[in-house]
Amino acid sequence: MESNFTFIEPGPLTDGDLELALAGQTRSYPSDVPVYNFEMRHPGSTVSMGRISLRIGNIEYILLYAGHIGYRVFPEYRGNHYAARSCHLLLPLARHHGLDPVWITCNPDNIASIRTCEILGATYTETVDLPQDIDMHTYGERQKRRYWI
Repeated sequence: MESNFTFIEPGPLTDGDLELALAGQTRSYPSDVPVYNFEMRHPGSTVSMGRISLRIGNIEYILLYAGHIGYRVFPEYRGNHYAARSCHLLLPLARHHGLDPVWITCNPDNIASIRTCEILGATYTETVDLPQDIDMHTYGERQKRRYWI
């Protein structure tokens, strides 16, 4: 990734019932790409319902394994489509940074994330095996389903 990358102020990211509150900007490990980190909240609340990140980069690790967008909805808030809605809210920011298409990956046994990708209208491309030398393999993950928007 270019060393002259500049984070921008994303402005309000809300759909009325859900807002993404900027929680930080960093560079990711191990891919060393710029990352926007957000908390999913109800507007006006400080209670986090989950997290979502936007990784800015088109390196192999992102495109094949991690995806540009990663999310986690906390168990007590699942079933409200917060992940899909949050992804929709992040797409303009992704496009601002030249990400087209935007890649999302998930584990083949993660039915909720597969459903999130379907709700988004993302296109399934393939399931790839994870190389043994990447961090996700170390954590016990073996494959990723790849989707693009």
